[in-house]
Amino acid sequence: MVDDAKSAEQFVGEPVAPVPATGDARMMARGGPGLPRQFTWRGTTYEVEAVLETHRTLGPCTSGSGEQYVRKHWYEVQTASGARMKLYFERQPRPGKSKRARWWLFTTEDSDAGREGAGQ
Repeated sequence: MVDDAKSAEQFVGEPVAPVPATGDARMMARGGPGLPRQFTWRGTTYEVEAVLETHRTLGPCTSGSGEQYVRKHWYEVQTASGARMKLYFERQPRPGKSKRARWWLFTTEDSDAGREGAGQ
């Protein structure tokens, strides 16, 4: 039997499109990326209701100097629809067809509230 009160985190690994003019200006003033307060994924626009956790991934300097640089900024967010999502911002975009994408949805976890709104 499946417990409906629990939800499973699902890997996504797809780019999201920030809604223009919704980036967090306070984060940008401190030199970080402006987490979009709204973004579109798979044709649906999501609104960030709360930031639950943040962290950064570091990587070595590519010129061999031994210095560490921020490679990704991670955000775990709660959306207005009730979904928990982990987003990240890549400091250097990937090569290839999605090279312009900087914001990515890593995982999603729908809550009961998020499922209630689906299909209505």
